Amino acid sequence: MCIFLMSGLFLFEVTKPQTSLMAVRLKHHRYITALLGSSAILSFLYFQNSAMVLMDSSHGLVSERAPCACGNCVTDQGNSRWFSDRYKPTVPLLLNSNNSVLHADVSRWWKELQDVPNVSNYTAVVDQLFSLFPDEDAGPDRGRTCAVVGNSGNLLGSHYGPLIDFHDFVIRINKGPTKHYEKDVGSKTTHRIMYPESAMDLDNSTHLVLFPFKILDMQWLFSAFTTKNITQTYTEVPSTIKANKDKVMILHPEFMRYVYDNWTECHGRYPSTGFLTLIFALHICDEVNVFGFGATSNGNWHHYFDETLTPFENDSHAGDFENKTISRLQQEKKILLYRGWT
Repeated sequence: MCIFLMSGLFLFEVTKPQTSLMAVRLKHHRYITALLGSSAILSFLYFQNSAMVLMDSSHGLVSERAPCACGNCVTDQGNSRWFSDRYKPTVPLLLNSNNSVLHADVSRWWKELQDVPNVSNYTAVVDQLFSLFPDEDAGPDRGRTCAVVGNSGNLLGSHYGPLIDFHDFVIRINKGPTKHYEKDVGSKTTHRIMYPESAMDLDNSTHLVLFPFKILDMQWLFSAFTTKNITQTYTEVPSTIKANKDKVMILHPEFMRYVYDNWTECHGRYPSTGFLTLIFALHICDEVNVFGFGATSNGNWHHYFDETLTPFENDSHAGDFENKTISRLQQEKKILLYRGWT
């Protein structure tokens, strides 16, 4: 098109007087300048709008990044009405001093989960926490690919270890060990989900992500890094823990309530740690691959590191409903579920 216009101008110019020639050239230069200016503006807008803007729960900007380049992108909500009806990208993810005030209904629901009576002042506990641990508005960096590694016996013999370690984030739950199980579960851990009763030592590069089911969990976390005076909840817990205090994260109680309302649809008392972790991953990852969830091929429910049978349905968790929801997430292509070899 540009070549045609330039050729046309050339033929036009050789048949016109000099004054007309100058006018045409001036007009041509103005046209080219305008065209280049428009192109520059369009390019700027394109690249500006191509960045993904993630909103923090305290309404500040968290980060900007390029669109998801993975095969299955969680944020592609338009391709699943079922998912879009449940997924709330603006829900508070991690607790900090700026978003710690709980809505009345969230506070009431969360405090009803307390198995141990506690009259501690929630605001004072939060102030104490963020005098020691990172207090930032931003949530965790977003990972391109994430492996959520549960503790099911179906991991045994799977040889998933190298595949799990290949992910940007590897999120492990509670005490699931890696030593002696590397070929099946991998050795890399970027985030370890825990609460006092499931606490374990971490290396300096791993994020400790506390899932607080009670105020005492928050108090234990502070104590474990300072006074070391809390040794008992409803059972004996470690008085201290080895971990990097600058990599501590605390799940927001409102996020827990959101998972209960939107994803388990109020089945059970509260969501299981594994299910909370999976939904947590949907909020910090572009692509979520799930390992070590569900029963073994013979229908047994036990950990890969012991043979004790563990019922998936109990008074607190609606295991059957959670499993059906996980299967639906796979069906809607929001996760890829690896079921193991045994």
